[in-house]
Amino acid sequence: MNAIDSASAIVVHGGAGAGRDLDDGCAQAVQAARVQLEQEGDALDAAIAAVLSMENDGRFNAGTGAALGLDGTTIEMDACVMDTRGRLGAVAGLRAVRNPVLVARDVARTPHCLLGGEGAERFARAMGHAHYHEASAKARRAHQKMLDQLAGDDQAMPGVDNKDFATFWNYACSPAFAGKTGCDTVGAVVRDRDGHFAVAGSTGGSAPSLLGRVGDTPIVGSGFYAGPHGAVAATGIGEHIMRHMLASTVYHWIAAGTALDEALRRAIGLFPDDVAIGLIAVSRTEAGALSNQAMPQALVRHG
Repeated sequence: MNAIDSASAIVVHGGAGAGRDLDDGCAQAVQAARVQLEQEGDALDAAIAAVLSMENDGRFNAGTGAALGLDGTTIEMDACVMDTRGRLGAVAGLRAVRNPVLVARDVARTPHCLLGGEGAERFARAMGHAHYHEASAKARRAHQKMLDQLAGDDQAMPGVDNKDFATFWNYACSPAFAGKTGCDTVGAVVRDRDGHFAVAGSTGGSAPSLLGRVGDTPIVGSGFYAGPHGAVAATGIGEHIMRHMLASTVYHWIAAGTALDEALRRAIGLFPDDVAIGLIAVSRTEAGALSNQAMPQALVRHG
C-alpha cells in the first residue's frame, strides 16, 4: 500500500496477479498521464493516456496484448471511462480494435453509456478506429499453457471445474481439450488540480472464458467508479468483483469517511486468498494501491 497527500495524483495498475516485473510499464503509463495532465489539466484525458500506454505496451492483457479466447482465434476486449464532469462510456466484447479505451471515450459522447459486441465494433469503425486483429506472441504462449492446464487436474479458475468449459462450449469450433491464465486488467485513476476525479480501464478479457463473456471492467460500479469523493478501479476475477459491486462499495466507504488505506484493506478482505483481487484509488487527500497478489503498479504526486 502506498499513499500520498497532494493536490493531484495518478495511480495505475497492470492487473492483479500479473507480477511486479511490469512495474516499468506502469511507470511509463504514469509518465504519459503526467504529461497529459501538465498539458491539458484534465483528469480523464490523463487517465486515458495512462491506459493507452499500457494497451500499446503489448505485455499487459489489454489492447495489443489482449488474451486469446479458448478457440485460439477470438479476441474480445472491454474498456471504460468515467469522470466527475459527467462523462461515462464503456465497451464490452469489442473485437478488432487496437485501443478499446479510445472507443469507450467515444461512447461517452453518445446518448448511451455501454455498447457491446457487433454494435460496438461498427461504432468503432464509424468513429475512425482502424481494424486491428493481431495476437501477441505472449498471448499465444499463454493460450497454449491454458489448454495444457485445462487438460490437467489443476483448476483454471478458482471454484470452477475445468470440464465446465467443454460442457458449455459456445465457440464455432470444437474444444481442443478433454488453464490458469490471466484475468489481467489495466487501469488508472486520477485526481487533478481542480479536484476532479477520473478513472479509465481496459482488458483483453479473461482466459479461460466462454464466447461473449463480459467481466467487471465495463460494468459501472463493479470494475470502476468515479464521483465527487474520489475514483476507484478494480482488477481480478470479474465474476467475484461483480458480486460485491466492488468499485462502488470502496468509493462509498471512502465517501463516508473511511481512510483510503482501510477501505482498500477492507475490500480485499471480502475475498478468499485464492481469488486474485487488486484495487487502486484516489480520494480528496490520498491515493493508493493494494492487491492480494503481486500487481504491477505506479503512483505519482503531481504539482
